Amino acid sequence: MLNDPLANVLSKILNYEDKGKKELIIHPCSKIIKNILKIFQEKLYIGELEEITTSRGGVSKLNLIGSINKCGVIKPRFSVTLDEYDKFEKRYLPSVGVGILIVSTSKGLMTHEEAKNKKLGGRLIAYCY
Repeated sequence: MLNDPLANVLSKILNYEDKGKKELIIHPCSKIIKNILKIFQEKLYIGELEEITTSRGGVSKLNLIGSINKCGVIKPRFSVTLDEYDKFEKRYLPSVGVGILIVSTSKGLMTHEEAKNKKLGGRLIAYCY
């Protein structure tokens, strides 16, 4: 039984990146996982995400390009305001301007930089660099 499917996907991505593998099958693949992987894809951390239709539900195939050093889920899901982003950047990212924090806002999932520009707070979900 999976307690946190997002954490399992991100740890699987990290393990496959360390082994040098190029493809990964993700099952189950929910909307939140797909949205987070789309953000990773936009920021060029992963390659193409392809959905495979099966009778058992959401399965996706992910191409890895070897550019992730570390990624993970932020637990507990800290609530963050506009002036607290710097504190969490220092905690989860190696340096200023390196990596992304994924934030769940009232306008949907986005990176912490987009949330700063739109002047939104939210809940921290994941990080990647």
